[in-house]
Amino acid sequence: MACVLNSNHNAEEDDSTIDWQLPISFVKKRHIEKIEGANAITQTWRMKERMKTVSVALVLCLNVGVDPPDIVKTQPCARLECWIDPISMSPQKALETIGANLQKQYERWQPRARYKQSLDPTVEEVKKLCTSLRRNAKEERVLFHYNGHGVPKPTSNGEVWVFNRTYTQYIPLSVYDLQTWMGAPSIYVYDCSNAGIIVDSFKQFADQHEKEYEQVAAQNRGSLNSPPTFKNCIQLAACAANQILPMNPDLPADIFTSCLTTPIKIALRWFVMQNTSKLVPKISVDLIDKIPGQLNDRRTMLGELNWIFTAITDTIAWNTLPRDLFQKLFRQDLLVASLFRNFLLSERIMRSYDCTPVSSPKLPPTYQHPMWQAWDLALDLCLAQLPAILETEDKFIHSPFFEEQLTAFQVWLTLGSEQRSPPEQLPIVLQVLLSQVHRLRALELLGKFLDLGPWAVNLALSVGIFPYVLKLLQSSARELRPLLVFIWAKILAVDSTCQADLVRDNGHKYFLSILQDPSMPGEDRTLAAFVLASIVNEYLQGQEVALQGSLVSICLEQLGDQNPLLRQWLAICLGRLWTNYDKARWCGVRDIAHEKLYSLLSDPVPEVRAAAVYALGTFISSVTERSEHANNIDHSIAMTLINTVSHDMSPLVRKELVVALQWMVLLFENSFLSVAFQEEGKTLQMTVLADINMSPIMGMRRIASRDRLKMLSPGCLYNPDGSIGPVPVANTDAFQSNSDRIKRVSSSSSISSLGHGQLSSLPNLSYGSIYMKLWHGLITLDLDPHPSVRHMSYTVTNYIRDQVKDSSIPKEVNDTKMSSSLSLPPSPSGRPTFLAGESPPTTNSASELHRLTASRSSHLTTRTRKIMPNTISEEENDTNSNRKPLVTTQFVDWSCKYFAQPVMKFLEDNDVESSIHYEREWRYQRNSALRCEARDEQRRIATGRLESQVFNTRCPNPPSVIQFHPYETYVAVAGKDAFSTWDWLSGSKLSSCANRGSKVSRITSLQFVNSHDVTLLLVGSDDGTVRLWNNFTLTQQGCEPGLVTAWQALADVQPVSRSLNAGAGAVVLWEQRTQNVVVTGDVRIIRIWDAESELKVQDIPTGADCCVTSISTDISESHLMVAGCGDGSVRLFDRRLSPQEARVMTWREHSVWVVDVNLRTNPQGSGKAVSGCMAGDVKLFDLRMNSSVATFETSQGMTAMAVHTAADTFACGSVNQYITIYDMEGSALNTIKYHEGFMGPRIGPVSCLAFHPHRVCLAAGSMDSSISVYSIDPKR
Repeated sequence: MACVLNSNHNAEEDDSTIDWQLPISFVKKRHIEKIEGANAITQTWRMKERMKTVSVALVLCLNVGVDPPDIVKTQPCARLECWIDPISMSPQKALETIGANLQKQYERWQPRARYKQSLDPTVEEVKKLCTSLRRNAKEERVLFHYNGHGVPKPTSNGEVWVFNRTYTQYIPLSVYDLQTWMGAPSIYVYDCSNAGIIVDSFKQFADQHEKEYEQVAAQNRGSLNSPPTFKNCIQLAACAANQILPMNPDLPADIFTSCLTTPIKIALRWFVMQNTSKLVPKISVDLIDKIPGQLNDRRTMLGELNWIFTAITDTIAWNTLPRDLFQKLFRQDLLVASLFRNFLLSERIMRSYDCTPVSSPKLPPTYQHPMWQAWDLALDLCLAQLPAILETEDKFIHSPFFEEQLTAFQVWLTLGSEQRSPPEQLPIVLQVLLSQVHRLRALELLGKFLDLGPWAVNLALSVGIFPYVLKLLQSSARELRPLLVFIWAKILAVDSTCQADLVRDNGHKYFLSILQDPSMPGEDRTLAAFVLASIVNEYLQGQEVALQGSLVSICLEQLGDQNPLLRQWLAICLGRLWTNYDKARWCGVRDIAHEKLYSLLSDPVPEVRAAAVYALGTFISSVTERSEHANNIDHSIAMTLINTVSHDMSPLVRKELVVALQWMVLLFENSFLSVAFQEEGKTLQMTVLADINMSPIMGMRRIASRDRLKMLSPGCLYNPDGSIGPVPVANTDAFQSNSDRIKRVSSSSSISSLGHGQLSSLPNLSYGSIYMKLWHGLITLDLDPHPSVRHMSYTVTNYIRDQVKDSSIPKEVNDTKMSSSLSLPPSPSGRPTFLAGESPPTTNSASELHRLTASRSSHLTTRTRKIMPNTISEEENDTNSNRKPLVTTQFVDWSCKYFAQPVMKFLEDNDVESSIHYEREWRYQRNSALRCEARDEQRRIATGRLESQVFNTRCPNPPSVIQFHPYETYVAVAGKDAFSTWDWLSGSKLSSCANRGSKVSRITSLQFVNSHDVTLLLVGSDDGTVRLWNNFTLTQQGCEPGLVTAWQALADVQPVSRSLNAGAGAVVLWEQRTQNVVVTGDVRIIRIWDAESELKVQDIPTGADCCVTSISTDISESHLMVAGCGDGSVRLFDRRLSPQEARVMTWREHSVWVVDVNLRTNPQGSGKAVSGCMAGDVKLFDLRMNSSVATFETSQGMTAMAVHTAADTFACGSVNQYITIYDMEGSALNTIKYHEGFMGPRIGPVSCLAFHPHRVCLAAGSMDSSISVYSIDPKR
């Protein structure tokens, strides 16, 4: 007893984990997403135009030794100008030295500009200086630096002061005039008291200029150039309109200029003057001047301070300024950016002396930004080392600033999302890329940041990351390669315009080297393939450099790689490379690229197959110069595509197929017109084109039938003896010399011209057979079960059909045609004989025929197309590469989206905290509880009765299939071409929906997919189509079912003839554990599809000449399969064997149609099968025996049967309006004849029965359109 209990306990333990082990199917992105590209975000990071400050005017009004009258200076007073004390030398020398020093200070920021000093000038000198600088600068920026320490303050009228020639008077200079001379764009720096006044007047004068300009323009009727935009000029002023400059003797007199041009020097000095610096002993102002190093050498103390200062001011600006203003001031012009970074320092320092520097455009206050504390700390740590370094020459310890900022960035990343404010360290990460020490870590963090999504990429680009990562592509460090290729993939996925920058800087070579390096992991090579695919996308220069870098052979070599995403992107990369680029196509031809891509057409990953079809499609469309060679290749590609993927299970692949085939239709339009003309207009042709020699229709027919025996390769011709084969070499020269036109007759002139006596140029017919086959392939796609494929295919075929409809057959053609055919000399064999070297007949009727064909083609193509002469090469000339496609898909754009979305993010499927996981956990616990409860019911049925009717309703159509959901309380019912779902517990209708098959199809199978999780409904119809629906229980709530996928499961199979007991429709079985769809029915095979790869796994011949009526597989092992057939035989198959040997047993004990079979195996390996036929016999087979082990007689006229998968019971329904439930010994448990209730009516003739997979419940549908559910328990 204990042993039994123990085994039960184990079963229940296993039961709780059983659902977690089952795979979930049809939940890939291709099933649940709309196949479309990402919405492009308009890029704002690129500068409209970069600018340079090319000229600088340094105007110094110092008048050394003479103070201006309107300022009373303190004693002592600030005296230093450009760090020079003017009193320490003669006034003239002091002025010149200060001027020279100022120029040097500016040259540190912009060494290449043209500098002109104007020392203590007059108005004339200023005018001359400004106009000459503007003339030379043209459209570039000019800087005007004004130091007014030796003249009165600016006036409220907007004037600054200069001198007269003899320095006896101060002369006002109007800012209005200054604007006129300086023009725009310009930048002004005012270092004087009350400088804010100038900024205010500047704006008024700018408005005045514009008004005057408009008046002049109106008088001259607008013939003037565009007005200078003074409003865009930049101004930096030392203080507000009512403030005077600080006079503290510890500071320089030109403190504003010092902040703008020597920021580190003044920042150190100011820091030492603050009380906080007393924490660092032994530091004095004199000591600071001895800090070792160069400003531009980041390895030295001074250089590192300068680097930290740049990073901090950049960061403050990026975090406080609006993005567009940041771009304009900090990224457009190097000198402007430096001045504005230093301006932030001037605000901090000068505010401590009650001065507020002013700028236009105005900046938000930044002097209290927390990053300044990081600056103070960096200064503290540096200065603390200084005495020791100076005394004992100790080694300088680098600042931890950048490491700490990277750590802060890393912390932000752990919780980063679009909803949070952006990480303020981003500009610092940028600065760190300059340092080899931290570069690896910075790139790693940057990659993680970019991975957060397109918003993060745009933020990084707006900071200015682009030139840095572009420059890094010149680095040869191998450890950077994975990081850089990841970062570039992220950038290009969001902004594809960067392709031009990469090509310009030879960046493509970096990615070519990664792609062809077998030591790189597949993921990195995939990213490189994506980057290269982006470089060549619709960008000719990119295509050219990639072709020179032998991208074609690099891609082809790796098509067999293990990584499916890499295979997909290699194919897309090739497809994009030869789009509208003939050279790459011919390079591909030399490497037989198309044949190498064929191997991907049967790839186990649907996206890879779609990419291969895409690449072959652009291969066809890329040829600009048509030739026989090109046509032959295109024909073979098109035929290969039709033969391999036209019945692919994935609609993704079939859509790409339609896009690829449309190019054949567009390139060989006339040939398709003639095929369509013949196909669509057969009745017309019968009357008009009756021909004495040979009807063209017959000719085509004959070819089509031969074609089935042996696919004609494009190079094949009919030999004179009627055999099929290539033209013998000896004949080809004669052939060409005889008539160039004959060689290349196209079917453009409609097939009608082909049948006439000896001029029916035969190669034409073999072409015709290809077009015929392609046309039939497209017409098949017109009937595709997936609406998008169907609509796309219709668009292509209707393009041809509409032209055929538009064409009419004029009467004179008829007459010409008859006369020409009569006047042609008859050929003795009815076959042309001039292939072997004689010349073709030269009767006048030949020219008549030519006239006929010309008139024929002219009315065939009435749509304003020029009349085509009868040669293929000329036919194609009008189809140049600029042809617009009829249909397109967004498959490639959708594939690109993968790189724009987070790749590293923890997948939600594996996230045990996600709501998806909690829902799943709840479902699986419910499933386990239900299975446990059902086991109790299964034990009770041995002694119980199954007769309580718990649900009954009527359907619109008589039900043909009914199916219980294993865990939810609903049944799915199908009648004709519609299905509905009903909740049998509450009695409510959940939904009803048309299957949207062809008008005459009916549903013959229903299966639940992923029944343990979020369920999908698999619907099989008798036309061989299988459709998969989601949301199929929600139509009452206004939610339409969605088509997940649809395919033609029995497309290329010969159906059994109707006389041989056909009519089972499609019998479909879903196996969750193996993710297989087993499809059979009115065919002689059992076909197995794999849902994971969406490919056909195998076709097992049934060996029967009749339909398969029912099929059952073994749930535990999934190797065995039993099928009941229309002739009464029951056949057992073992899938582990080859398809031809898979049938291991055939029992021929029933004489008529098998209604149902069920396979039951146990873990010990012995299994049994139960089958029942229309005559009412139910047989039990032991799988090891040649004959049945038991036979039970049930009622005559059995129309439905169901066997419970777990309980030992089965039910039979009869045409005589009753259902009987039996146990496995064959004894009847109970019979159901009437509906429940007082005077309950008789049930109708039973049309379908189904047991619940776990509970002991039976669903029945009858011919009177009613459905019922019976349970072992009374009303649940």
